[in-house]
Amino acid sequence: MSQNAAEPYLAGLNLADKPVVVVGGGAVARRRVAGLVRAGARVTVVAPEVTTAIEATKGVTVVAREYREGDLDGFWYALACTDDPEVNARVVAEADRLRVFCVRADQARSGSAVTPAIGRSGSLTVGVLAGGDHRRSAAARTAITAAIEDGSLDVEAEALPESETPGVALVGAGPGDPELITVRGKRLLARADVVVADRLAPPELLAELGPKAVVVDAAKVPGGRAMDQEDINRTLIEHARAGKFVVRLKGGDPYVFGRGFEEYLACVEAGVPVTVVPGVSSAIAAPALAQIPVTHRGVTHEVVIVSGHLAPEAPASLVDWQGLARLGGTLVLMMAVTNLPAISAALIAGGRGPATATAVIEDASRQGQRVLKARLDQVADLVAKERVGPPAVVVIGPVVALLDEAGASNG
Repeated sequence: MSQNAAEPYLAGLNLADKPVVVVGGGAVARRRVAGLVRAGARVTVVAPEVTTAIEATKGVTVVAREYREGDLDGFWYALACTDDPEVNARVVAEADRLRVFCVRADQARSGSAVTPAIGRSGSLTVGVLAGGDHRRSAAARTAITAAIEDGSLDVEAEALPESETPGVALVGAGPGDPELITVRGKRLLARADVVVADRLAPPELLAELGPKAVVVDAAKVPGGRAMDQEDINRTLIEHARAGKFVVRLKGGDPYVFGRGFEEYLACVEAGVPVTVVPGVSSAIAAPALAQIPVTHRGVTHEVVIVSGHLAPEAPASLVDWQGLARLGGTLVLMMAVTNLPAISAALIAGGRGPATATAVIEDASRQGQRVLKARLDQVADLVAKERVGPPAVVVIGPVVALLDEAGASNG
């Protein structure tokens, strides 16, 4: 059997603190450099020009010139990633003479090593080779990793990895669309023994849980039934102390008006390990899904996220509404539907223009998403007329009108 026809031998290289050379500085080299840096290698890139990303990567040495014979001397591993086949062939030939394993990006079978399509799920790394067919290996890698993430491919032992068992994971589920949870969040959710879910956690994610997972309803309905926060804390701690892996699944991000830090402190004080997985906050996602940027060059340099669950005149309110009224940037109000009449009046009284563009995004990312726009002095009446209910995000500021203005100018 010839060398090119031989089946590759898969091995995991420990490149930590080992010198590695990459010849070439384009898009292919950029992808390879990122993986090598993550592996802890001391990377040298030889190329007359490199991408901005490679130049900005910490710990990478760039030799700004063409490849020369001898550039592989002293290296443990080499990659030929130029767009010139003759140069790549020379790199491979030198690597063979020096007994340095070498990947050739343009003709994988011509090198002495092959880079597999790599997928990661926590501490698990999946590598796929498909005889030089990069698209096939990438497709297989993606399918395998996705199956591991959603739990349809069970590769876990009886116990979770030490870093994740037992204990509590505070997982942000995103604004509502089940596809907007982070990869890590979904991976931990698939491994949970117990899930303590709030009202805004996407029900589709709960439907995907395994049959042995226990779901605790910790919903808090505005103005209605609610599980006491102390009971939630106690539930998390008791299950974790019983040896269960607990996921506290919260809508949005657990640290943005989600009482996530209260739960973190309760677990820490009880000696329970905690993992925090940030989520996509509806404070930013809802405007984006409504085609409203919370910042825009030349328009606003500030974004302030404010809880509107208390009216401006409430003794317990910690918000300086007069101070906010003097700002010219973007205000994003959470939990403000009920108090919107008082809030808009307070902002106008404090100096915010009555005609300031305002938007209300209801059920962001869900099938029933609605976007309503009005002047600041008219938005509360519109919300009442349209019977807008939580969850809803209010955006106040000139960014609200940007898309409308762009459409008008193109009309």
